[in-house]
Amino acid sequence: MGVEVTPDGSKVYVANSNVGNVSDTVSVIDTKTNTVTVTVPVGTYPFRVAITPDGTRVCVTDIGNNTVSVINTTTNTVTATVNVGQWLYGVAVTPDGTKAYVANSYDNTVSVIHDHRECYSHCACRNES
Repeated sequence: MGVEVTPDGSKVYVANSNVGNVSDTVSVIDTKTNTVTVTVPVGTYPFRVAITPDGTRVCVTDIGNNTVSVINTTTNTVTATVNVGQWLYGVAVTPDGTKAYVANSYDNTVSVIHDHRECYSHCACRNES
């Protein structure tokens, strides 16, 4: 599912959905040793991963509970869980790292998370043709 490398290339974050004894977690891989250094518990069925440009936070979409888990990359712990729309298909972080946009495919909305703490809004998406 979701796999992202930190901007400095030192770590890889991998979403683990229904994978044996590491289900509903994110594995952190050290790229120098290619070993999993920690497994972070997150919400149900983590799917996509996005890392802030400064590499300090990871946003993980948790499809099973319609939330985004925010992981601090220094402590590798979840520092926030944000409620968003339904069936989170994608997540992207702005270049300045202050907002994350989450595509909610089931209810055709986009959630905007401000400073990775709270859901700012849900905007309806329409095909403008």
